[in-house]
Amino acid sequence: MTMLQNPSAKYRPFPTVPLDNRQWPSKVIDKAPRWLSTDMRDGNQSLIDPMDAVKKNRFFDTLVKVGLKEIEVGFPAAGATEFDFIQGLVRSGRIPDDVMVQVLTQSREDLIRRSFESLEGAKQAIVHVYNAVSPAWRDIVFRMTKPEVREIAVAGAKVIRDEAGKRPDTDWHFEYSPETFSTAELDFSIECCEAVMDILQPTPDHPIILNLPATVEAATPNIYADQIEYFCRNLPNRESAIISLHTHNDRGTGVAAAELGLMAGADRIEGCLFGNGERTGNCCLVTMALNMYTQGVEPGLDFSNIDEVIETVEYCNQIPVHQRHPYGGELVFTAFSGSHQDAIKKGFEAHEQQNDEIWRVPYLPIDPADLGRNYEAVIRVNSQSGKGGFAWVLEQDKGLKLPKRMQPHFSKAVQKMADETGRELNAEDIWHAFQHEYRLSRPQHFQLVEYEEARAADGTRIFTGKVSVNGEERSVSGRGNGLISSVIATLRDSFDLALEVNDYSEHAMTKGSDARAAAYVECITRGGDTIWGVGIDEDVATASVRAILSAANGAWGLQG
Repeated sequence: MTMLQNPSAKYRPFPTVPLDNRQWPSKVIDKAPRWLSTDMRDGNQSLIDPMDAVKKNRFFDTLVKVGLKEIEVGFPAAGATEFDFIQGLVRSGRIPDDVMVQVLTQSREDLIRRSFESLEGAKQAIVHVYNAVSPAWRDIVFRMTKPEVREIAVAGAKVIRDEAGKRPDTDWHFEYSPETFSTAELDFSIECCEAVMDILQPTPDHPIILNLPATVEAATPNIYADQIEYFCRNLPNRESAIISLHTHNDRGTGVAAAELGLMAGADRIEGCLFGNGERTGNCCLVTMALNMYTQGVEPGLDFSNIDEVIETVEYCNQIPVHQRHPYGGELVFTAFSGSHQDAIKKGFEAHEQQNDEIWRVPYLPIDPADLGRNYEAVIRVNSQSGKGGFAWVLEQDKGLKLPKRMQPHFSKAVQKMADETGRELNAEDIWHAFQHEYRLSRPQHFQLVEYEEARAADGTRIFTGKVSVNGEERSVSGRGNGLISSVIATLRDSFDLALEVNDYSEHAMTKGSDARAAAYVECITRGGDTIWGVGIDEDVATASVRAILSAANGAWGLQG
């Protein structure tokens, strides 16, 4: 079989929602919603090998540490493993007082009773009941009429009410999902929710949670937002309901649908860390929370050490977080392209100079440091990289701030290495290339042994010292207006090596009393060639002398 040339013969466009004067397009998200993690239920049921008790306990602790206050811990009626874990969690006293655990159950009397039994002794808990209401499920799966489907919801609500009444020491909260909401008739979903509310009698002080799932994502996010706004407008006793969203990612827009649904009037978001879940996954809580963070909204979830969270998620799910996953992926803050690297490097430089904390670094929507990431991985080098990338890596790894005029010169050496190896170059590769290019890593023709600088009566500077020439020490001296010019004069008078300094710069590589200094010098040879020299030393003056000798070695090599 092949894809159809006329897919309309098999598939139909999703119908739009009859919503006049929709308000959500002009709304903004200006506060965090209530969050629910369903990693331990919806996420767990989608794993090839479901989590054991050790993994579940580790995951639970991570969710609490991140700041989740509502956690769906399982489906207790699914079997003894689920039931025992939930009951053990309750009895262990490990549930913080400000955290509510939630259990999920179909709207069946025996399953609901079993769910309440799993929560015996809990200080507070949410029991989440659902039944599917869409035409496909009514007609194909259940073969029931609308009244019969509505009665499933009503019967379940009555059991919840009665079971909670038997356990007055627990602060019970109730959630109802008209499952398959996004593909059901809106008015029928409202009818089922209203019928459940009539049984449970929620109030503004103790509201019911009405969860509106995009069980299978079947339309663009704007249509889901229309559905949510329509529901919120037309639900009786709206003030006594928390509207919750549970999106899936079948069309790749699970987060977008949740965001637009929040703008459309929802109060709560259900999802999983890094979007694990059935088929293509659930709404990613990390992405959605950090999307808010980048807009200046405190999300109420803490991902200050995102790599630690990733480690737990990957261990418990046995599924790697993709390298390109928003915010958390290994490569999301990494630039290989030369133009991108240059823009990022300049952005960081500007950020250091500005008078406020507003983040304005190109290509980085969030400061990696806010998530516990360092800047070393922001720019990585391969054959696509440019001079700014090489310079950035050296600055981050070695504290070397190459002069702008020097960067194109060095980039040729690194580019050659990248082309020859055909792979990404790491910081050590680039450092080796730098040492080789500027004659820092091996014995050279000229090597400084020792020197002194003195001021003459006429104000000029006199350089005297010893230089090893091909391993043989020689005493040398020269006079100039300053230290650098006196070293240049020494090379001319002692070795007939003529150099003209075209550019010079220096900087401290680190802070503190033991800081080292780097000096860079651009020289022009007698033949008109440009030679760069680099010197590194604890003393800045000595670093400048070493930089001149580095350039001299390069010039001597050209003469040879």
